Amino acid sequence: MAMIGALCRQLNRFRCDSRGAVLVEMTLITPLMLILSAGVFEFGNLIHDKLLMEAGLSDASRFAARCNSQLYTQAGLAINCADIAANIAVFGKAVVVQTDAPRIAGWQKAGGTSNNATVTIAASASCHDAVQGGVTKYRSTTTQVCIVRADGSYPYTGVGMLSFIGIGPITLHGFHEERLIRF
Repeated sequence: MAMIGALCRQLNRFRCDSRGAVLVEMTLITPLMLILSAGVFEFGNLIHDKLLMEAGLSDASRFAARCNSQLYTQAGLAINCADIAANIAVFGKAVVVQTDAPRIAGWQKAGGTSNNATVTIAASASCHDAVQGGVTKYRSTTTQVCIVRADGSYPYTGVGMLSFIGIGPITLHGFHEERLIRF
C-alpha cells in the first residue's frame, strides 16, 4: 500500500510540474515549421523564375514584332530578328558572348550562348483575318494581321525542397504573343 501511495504522490507531483512543457511543445512544432518555411521559400523561388522567364519572352516578342530584317538587308546589314529576339528572351541582350549569364541560371542550353527560347515571326499559320464572320477580331488597316510568338521552357530544379518530398524536376513553360508591326 505504501508503494502505491508513493507512486501516486510522484505522479501527482509530475502532473503539476510544468518546467519541461515548452521543450516538448517545441520538439513537436519545430519540424513542421521548418518544412513549411522551406516550402514557402521554394514556391517563392519557383514563382520568381517563372516571372523572369515571362518577362524575357515578353521582351523578345516585343522586339521581334518591330524588327524588320528586310529593312536591314536593304541597308547592307544582315540580321536574323528571330535569333536576336531569342537572345533577348534568355540573356536580356541582343549579342551574347560566352561569359554572359542568362536571366535564370540554367535557361541556356549546354555550351552557354544558345538558348531554350524560340521566336516565330509571322509564320503562315500566325496570320489571321482582321474581320471574321462580320466581327472585327483585330483592328487593322490591312485584311490580315500576323502574330509574333515567343515560346520558352525552363527546367526548374529549385533549391531541393521539392526533391526532398519526392517531386521531380518541374519544367516551366511560357509564351507571349505580339502583333507584327514592322516599321
